[in-house]
Amino acid sequence: MPFISTKTNKPISDAAAKTLKEAYASAIELLPGKTEKWLMLSFEGDTKMAFHGDMDTPMAFLTVSLVGKAPTEAYDALTVRLCAVMGEVLGIAADMVYVKYEEVDHWGWNNINF
Repeated sequence: MPFISTKTNKPISDAAAKTLKEAYASAIELLPGKTEKWLMLSFEGDTKMAFHGDMDTPMAFLTVSLVGKAPTEAYDALTVRLCAVMGEVLGIAADMVYVKYEEVDHWGWNNINF
């Protein structure tokens, strides 16, 4: 089950959240075996953030969590795609986007653990 959390200091409208959802659904397939079927998302807009000592420039921090591991090349491709999506949908420059990957060994769902 992949999970992508998006935090940004920009507002995220309902329309933007829907566009992000669709873009993430496609992007997650860059990781082997991952699909939208198990993808969970969260969007936090208007978050107080600072980067390079600046609080005014649009920025985002994305966390991608998944059960197991993926190849480095897949993470590289996903980072490129997610940075592009941030630019296209929210107008955030790639150099103002951090993407953090978390490989989870144990993940619970529906009374069981993967």
